Parts: sequence; C-alpha cells; structure tokens
Amino acid sequence: MKLEKNNELETKNMEWPTFIISAGFFILFVILCLADEELASKLIYAAHKKIVTYSGAIMQFVFLAIWLICLVIACSKYGEVKIGGKNSVIDLKTFNWFAIILTTLLAGGGVFFSAAEPMYHFLEVPRAFGQITPGTAEAVAPAMAQSFLHWGFLAWGAQAIGVVILVYACDFKGMPLKARTLLYPVLGEKGVLGYPGTLMDACSLIAVAAGTIGPIGFLSLQMSYALQAIWGIPDAFASRLLVLIITTVVFTVAASTGIYRGIDFLAKWTLYLAIFMIAFVLFFGPGVFILDSFMSGMGTYISNFFKISMYRGDHEWLGWWTAFYWPWFLSYGPTMAILLVRISKGRTLRQLLLVVCLVGPIITNFWFSILGGAGIFMELSQPGIISGPLRSNGMPTVLLTIMQSMPAAGLLVPLSLLLVALFLVTTGAGVVYSMAIGVTGMEHPYRWVRVLWGVLLGAVATFLVKIGGEKVMNSLQTFIVVAAVPLFIFYVPQLWGVFECAKKCWIIEYGSSIPPEEIPTTDE
Repeated sequence: MKLEKNNELETKNMEWPTFIISAGFFILFVILCLADEELASKLIYAAHKKIVTYSGAIMQFVFLAIWLICLVIACSKYGEVKIGGKNSVIDLKTFNWFAIILTTLLAGGGVFFSAAEPMYHFLEVPRAFGQITPGTAEAVAPAMAQSFLHWGFLAWGAQAIGVVILVYACDFKGMPLKARTLLYPVLGEKGVLGYPGTLMDACSLIAVAAGTIGPIGFLSLQMSYALQAIWGIPDAFASRLLVLIITTVVFTVAASTGIYRGIDFLAKWTLYLAIFMIAFVLFFGPGVFILDSFMSGMGTYISNFFKISMYRGDHEWLGWWTAFYWPWFLSYGPTMAILLVRISKGRTLRQLLLVVCLVGPIITNFWFSILGGAGIFMELSQPGIISGPLRSNGMPTVLLTIMQSMPAAGLLVPLSLLLVALFLVTTGAGVVYSMAIGVTGMEHPYRWVRVLWGVLLGAVATFLVKIGGEKVMNSLQTFIVVAAVPLFIFYVPQLWGVFECAKKCWIIEYGSSIPPEEIPTTDE
C-alpha cells in the first residue's frame, strides 16, 4: 500500500503522448456524438463494412497460427521458462490466479452470449456444416461447435502470445511492461521507446477500451430487458443509463483498489457463483442433455476444427459473427498479456500457456453447453419457448427466458443476472487496471488514471447505446471492430518474434552461463 500511495504523489512515469492519443480518441467520439449522433453512426458503419471485406480472411489465418504457436512453445523446452526470472516466487494463490484468468480474459462477453449464440446457430445452422435442418436434434452438435469455435481455442490463444515477448523484453532486457514492448522482436529498443511504441500503446488502449465498452453496453441491454420482464419497468434508455452508471462505478472502484483487493475479491466470488450455477443447472435441469451436447459439440468442433476455422463461404454471415469476434478478441490481446504477466510471476510459460490455450477454452465451452444446452433442450421440448422471445426482442432475452423456465426460477433469475454483472465488472476492472499500467508502466498505476479510464469507458458505452436506437447491438459490435482493427497491424510481427524470445529466455535461465546482458538482441 505504501508503494501505491507514493505513486499517487508522482507523475513523472506518465506516458503523456500515449495517454493523450488514446483518451483523446474517446473524448472526441463523445463530442461527435453530442454534436451529431447520425454522423457518428454512419461513420462507424461505413468503416465496419470496409474492414470486414478486406481483413476477414487474414484474421482467420492469424488466429489459427497464433494458437498453434502458443501450443508448440508450451510443449517445448521453452515452456520451462519462469515468468519473472528463474528465482521468482509465486505471489498469488493458484485458485485466485486461475479465477482472475477465467473471469477477465473473455468472460465480460461470454456470459451474455453463452445462452443466445448456441440458440442462434441451432435455429439457423451455419453453412459450413452443410445442409442440416434447423431446429432439430441433428442441429445441436453443429450449433454448439460453432459457438465453441468463437469462444474456444483460437479466441483464448490471442490473449496469450504476447506473454512470451513481454517476459523476455521486460524481465531480461529492461523494457517497460506496456503494449509497445510487443514490438521489441522487430524494432528493438529504439522502436519500443520511440514513436512506433507510442502508437502501439495508443492503438492497444483504444482497442481494449472498445472491446470492453461493447460488453458494458450488452449488459445494459440485458439488465434493462430484465427490469421490464420482471418488474414492468420500461425497457428504455433511462433504465439502460442507470445500469451503465452503476456498472461503471463498481468496476472503477474495484480497479482503484488494486489487484490484490478489488479485482481479486470480484474474481473469486464470481467464480464461486458460476460454479454454483453450473451445479444447480446440471442437477436440477437437463443435466444429461447438457453433457451429451457438450461431448457431441466438442467432437464436431475438433473433427471440423480446420474447416470451420478457415471457412469463407458466407461473407455476410462472417461479417456479423467470426469477423466480429476476431477483432474483438484481438483488442484484448496486448492488455490481457500485460495482466497475465503481472499476475503470473513465479509460474512457468508452460503453466500459463496451457491454462490459457487449453484449460480456459474447454471450461468456456462447457459453460456455453450449460446455458446454451439448457436453452436448446427447452426449445426442442417446446418449440417457440426460447426462439419466440429471441426473434421478437433479440439476444438480451435468452438468458432470462431460460432461467424463468428452470426450477426455482425465483432464485435463479436474480443470481444469473448478478453473475452477468459480476463477470462484466471483473473484466472491466482488470482492463481498466491494465490500461492504467499501459500509460504509466507502473505495477501500481496512479489511482486517478484508473478512475479516469473507468469513467471514459462508461461514457462511451452510454453514447453507443444511445445512438444505436433499435439497432443498438449492431452499433456496439461495429464500434468494437472499427476500434480494434488498427491494432492488427502491430499484432502480426509477434508471429515471427515469439519463438526467438522464447529461445533467448530459455538460454538465459537454463541453457547457458552467458550473462543476460551478453545475449544477442535485435539491436545488435
């Protein structure tokens, strides 16, 4: 705590150019929305169309390559490298560490989509699986498999690849713990500390902020619908605004208290509640069907893994599914890599990469089977019970409809909504904390920076919900893609730099008596 208090009194570590560019982007967007909402909406939709048309195929290839690279490093001798150095010690309990990973990396949107996306694919089977009659038992496995693709191995891998570069460049070469350091294998120290590094930091902050703003907006839609369905409060902008304000306050306060207090507390209790919900639905809901749909979905997913990962047969469909998800998850990559390094000192690259690239995705897929499988079971038993509200009121309705159809609905409905909120605020708090690290380079960033980022995320989410009107989901998705894609330019160089960094880390720790300062670097 003393260190954090001292940080509050200093400002010399602030990366002002990065802060001005990234924060300025969102401030200008807010001003544009205030001046002309229609123009703001037209601009983001036009940019989205161009991005989906020209970058979709490249992103699909890169995501597959990233995941394969991470697995190769984890299974090689380079996986033995310790994060923080050979003599580093673990400073976070394993359960707490695991809880933060599960509840921050992709969970902010995963709970929102876990009930609705499998149902969408069940009712309209993706063309990649051929001619399968929608809404039948035959459509269950493809529906789950497509959801597993979007939230499984490839999505999680994008969060992990930057860890290896950061470990080498930060632990052994003295580079700052910032997104800019991911450029080290290509541009060396001069590039990291120069203008390219500043631009990389700014793009990373803009992208991850947009990626978090989307789920904040999704949460407001879901909660607003629930208020109407349960208590008759009109589903209007006023109720969505109230949800946005409360959410912003909670994750901003959590981020301001730090990793070992607010974020750790939220992550643990979020995971406890998720485990309770899983157990309840399995034992008192359609448990056998859920387990069967998980197994058949994983079988279809694995057997068609490369086919559906590279599928390019329906550009319009891809534009609102895969080509939306990949930029979104890409936007989290650098900032989540910073968080992973920050919480994983004393653990090996193998431990971290396998948890992120295999364990996390499988648990996420099982979570999708719990809620998505329960919804599909109900729809098969009573057609229209889930699909009716989905078609009339959209994605925010599905989770609530499923919970209202379960035993002990009076308990499950509020708990499920609380769980959605907890996952989101935990992700928001982790992102805000990591963004503050990104503009300060400090393990304990200034509290005022954390608070400012939290407020900005809430403000932009509010305006996107407001300008979206009846198409608010489309507005949120479009903004995420537009803000994230510039980061892709800086992301690709990691593909050829990550192996070299892993090799040098291993040489320094285990394979050589050469002092770290004499190991060849990009600059020499």
